[in-house]
Amino acid sequence: MTATDETPSMTETDDSEDEVFVSHDDIPPDHLIIDRSQEPHAAELAVKHKDQGNLYLQQGRFVPAVDEYSSGLEYAPQHAVLLSNRALAYIKLENYGLALQDADHAIASDPTYAKAYYRRASANFALHHFKLARKDFKTVVKLKPKDKDGKAKLAAVEKAIREEAFAKAIEAEQTAPLSVTFPVDAIEVPATYNGPHPNGGSFQPDQEAALFEAPGQLPQEFVLAAMEYFKQQQLIHKRYVARLLMACATYYAKEPTLMRIRLPSADARLTVCGDTHGQYYDVLNIFELNGMPSKENPYLFNGDFVDRGSFSVEVILTLLLWKMHDPACIYLTRGNHETKNMNKIYGFEGEVKAKYDDKIFQLFLEVFSWLPLAAVIEDQVFVTHGGIPVDETVMLEDISNTKRGMEPPESGIMSDLLWSDPQPFPGKSPSKRGVGFAFGPDVAQAFLQRNHLKFIIRSHEVKEEGYLVEHDGKTITVFSAPNYCDSMGNKGAFIHLDASMEPRFTKFEAVPHPNVKPMAYAAGMGGLFA
Repeated sequence: MTATDETPSMTETDDSEDEVFVSHDDIPPDHLIIDRSQEPHAAELAVKHKDQGNLYLQQGRFVPAVDEYSSGLEYAPQHAVLLSNRALAYIKLENYGLALQDADHAIASDPTYAKAYYRRASANFALHHFKLARKDFKTVVKLKPKDKDGKAKLAAVEKAIREEAFAKAIEAEQTAPLSVTFPVDAIEVPATYNGPHPNGGSFQPDQEAALFEAPGQLPQEFVLAAMEYFKQQQLIHKRYVARLLMACATYYAKEPTLMRIRLPSADARLTVCGDTHGQYYDVLNIFELNGMPSKENPYLFNGDFVDRGSFSVEVILTLLLWKMHDPACIYLTRGNHETKNMNKIYGFEGEVKAKYDDKIFQLFLEVFSWLPLAAVIEDQVFVTHGGIPVDETVMLEDISNTKRGMEPPESGIMSDLLWSDPQPFPGKSPSKRGVGFAFGPDVAQAFLQRNHLKFIIRSHEVKEEGYLVEHDGKTITVFSAPNYCDSMGNKGAFIHLDASMEPRFTKFEAVPHPNVKPMAYAAGMGGLFA
């Protein structure tokens, strides 16, 4: 694979050894720590690091890939291939802001390098900047008119633009949500269906409807039977899924944006889990290690239940089934992947449509739009998926008043809660992701002090040991998807909080799962990120 190939695959790294050099005055300081371009054998060393980075990228080891490309750029600061390949690694890590910077600099180094435009288009697509993505894909097609992949991605982004316009038109005309209008009673459950029924017996529509109408009515036996059925790679019937999602949409629309969670008793504990990302068999392992959800053994799952892992349907249905069985046994907060655009890219949309259909996917989106954005545990611990708001005057009341029932805007409280990350140094910085921002220990401390809180628990980032304590104990990241995407080699973790509100960590390894690869259902634009 070289840069001179007639029809390069734009989703691959480039092994080209051709270098293009221009002034590096506009390379951000955080991207260029040392300039070694004048050292002996600099060009050879740049290529060596590039090749090692490509190997790591192929292995799914994105962080060391970034490190290798960065080392290569010390020897060749304007190497368009190294910049473009690092942009791809950043895209894999969902660091779209850094990917855009690298793609910009690659294009500045070589305006004819098609892959740099492809990377920039990919990052912009992930950020929902469809028209910017379209502009760059048009350039890709112009530079590489024989490239079928570039043409396919241009067509896909054109389709996304049309779909977005159509969806806005439909929303403007719609008077009632799908959770109210969906004709669930018209869906028949055939006698050939061998899966569990909500009433424990055969298909009985009158009894079934009552079990979903109010939270707390769904039998535990049905939840456990559904989990076992999922484990066997079987799906509960579409009618029951529709009932569940309709009930959850109604329930969550009435719930607060900021949950106030109390421990059920003085000797009880709450288990906080981070991202699970469609790794159903690892979720089962969490329950095996820590017990099934119950009022006496409650859980809080902190967003990103879906995408990437190819058992996302099973994960989110399991969590919602427990919620409808007993709302006090499990709490869910929204993550940045409980959103339409992420689902389109990272596989959940394709998975739902493969396992059910588009209407069920639309019901999932409605449920996601109403999920709470944060929680406060015992008036002491703040939990949200990404991070704290950039506005340093924001109080908990402002979070409580944040509007839901929609896709996240590009900025504001919702966006910050879903997307932001901690940084080790003081202050706040533009986010490496291109959405939200990075907050330092002083920003975290100020948020905690003005809201009379003890510490923050967030998720949103892979951690080698499954968790990381930062900011002198004021910010804790927990991530519960071990060996993320079957490639990262990380542990998973969960946190126990008892009446002392002192976090206690449990780490665990990945367990085997059926031979279905991550991102198996990502299609169309998903091919940019698989």
